[in-house]
Amino acid sequence: MTITAAEVNKLRKSTGAGIMDCKKALVDAEGNFEKAIENLRKKGQKVAANRADRVSSEGAVLAKVNIENTKGVIISINCETDFVAKNESYLELANSLADHALQFDNLDSFLSSDFTGMTVSDKLIEQTGIIGEKIEVGGFKILRAPYVGSYIHAGNKIATLTGLSEVVNNSGEISKNVAMQAAAMNPIALDENGVDSSIVEKEIEIAKDQLRQEGKPESMLDNIAKGKIKRFFKDNTLVNQAYIKDSKQTVSQYVSSNDQNLKITGFSRLSLV
Repeated sequence: MTITAAEVNKLRKSTGAGIMDCKKALVDAEGNFEKAIENLRKKGQKVAANRADRVSSEGAVLAKVNIENTKGVIISINCETDFVAKNESYLELANSLADHALQFDNLDSFLSSDFTGMTVSDKLIEQTGIIGEKIEVGGFKILRAPYVGSYIHAGNKIATLTGLSEVVNNSGEISKNVAMQAAAMNPIALDENGVDSSIVEKEIEIAKDQLRQEGKPESMLDNIAKGKIKRFFKDNTLVNQAYIKDSKQTVSQYVSSNDQNLKITGFSRLSLV
């Protein structure tokens, strides 16, 4: 049967697939538009399978917060090249998926949910076929708090969420500043209690080995190592880090300077590297 240029162009605009791929899909579907889209999706599944071993280390990391500022999500929509990651249509898709992700509390329910008439998983497969690169969710994190703020670093490579213990007049500014801190300084935990004991033990052993090499007696190692661990906590836990906008105070002190009862309840950070 004859497939018109207008029909091919309509399918191309609807799917983003190449002209020749659209024409072949329509021919195979005998002009049935929905069947042609299904054929393109099937092609996408084949492409996705072929690209299963490819590394999708580029993409966009986005943070979204609900209207009430009580829940936030960070999601990484990964692809293979920076060229695709910076494409306007790719960023539009990533933002739409991030907005959609706010409705869910875990990755599995998000991937199996309906998104524009198909599951999110199928949408990613479809886009793999259309774009020609492996497209996948690289990370998914949720944060809840009385007030949640967010920050996305320029270039969409890092995104963070921070939770505050209550709502104050400038909660938005405070939470964003703390989120910027987490993005820049990459803390491993909120405070000392959040650091895994195995990490602490490892740091103590490293500190002791360094002290032995310096010739310090064994009887002094435990006390000196404790001091080094305090420094480790100061450098690597969010509330104890020096605040990047004023190094004379810690992040915790910055937050409480706005309201003495205000505390950071948690944070999430996701990056491409």
